[in-house]
Amino acid sequence: MSLPLITRLSRSLQFGLIGAIALFIATPMLVIAVFSFDANRFPTIPWGGFSLQWHQAVLADSMIRDAFLNSLIVGFGTAVIATVLGFAAAYIDYRYMFRGKTLFGLLVAIPPAVPVSIMGMAMLAFLSRIGLFGTVEAIIACHVAIATSFAMAIIRLRLGEFSRDLEPAAWNLGASPFATLFTVVLPFCKPSLIASFFLSAAVSFDEFLIAWFVGGVNETLPVRILNLLQGQVNPKINAIGTVVLIISIVLVLVAQRFIGVRASKTASSNA
Repeated sequence: MSLPLITRLSRSLQFGLIGAIALFIATPMLVIAVFSFDANRFPTIPWGGFSLQWHQAVLADSMIRDAFLNSLIVGFGTAVIATVLGFAAAYIDYRYMFRGKTLFGLLVAIPPAVPVSIMGMAMLAFLSRIGLFGTVEAIIACHVAIATSFAMAIIRLRLGEFSRDLEPAAWNLGASPFATLFTVVLPFCKPSLIASFFLSAAVSFDEFLIAWFVGGVNETLPVRILNLLQGQVNPKINAIGTVVLIISIVLVLVAQRFIGVRASKTASSNA
């Protein structure tokens, strides 16, 4: 066999393996989406026919609507705060050399590495002592602790492409440090800031265990799904899961889109 043929065969096998893994991961999500439109109360084969009754039941459920509103509030608040904190942490890590810089980066990176059950119990104990347990603000604070690490990582990668001569050049032209930050650094980081915002929102929207620990009666949508599962096999779960799945996919795709914009611009500038 010639070398080009072996290369093409190897590449085809790699793509086939990746496709098989992606299909294996996506199948449960596709099953949820398909059976959310099934007329049968219980997901069975053969399919009972197309129906929107479970989606209509979701819209008519006030507890689900409240949980969805809480998820939107928590997701938006988390995205804004995590993006701001992520940029601040990334800029400090990029711009300054100081003692304990390695420890600083480690502290920012630790929260996503801690098991969410341990994080949830720790947050529950801490927030109960300061009187924040059972509030939407408590959920936002906990989600920010996790999402900030992702935001910092994305923004720090972008700042790694930022020339260190641009800020001194702006200062020499009379711009103040704050003016330089807002007119030079932030516009350069705009794609990564947008990507961080949507990725942080996706992380918050999907998370349920910490929200279950600290939210009290303020349920988010994933927590409402968990509570429905504990009670009975409810066909509304598939409908809610489909909504959560679609929103999460859209948020991640938008984030990936802006990360891709950044990568393509960098490639074109290097060409």
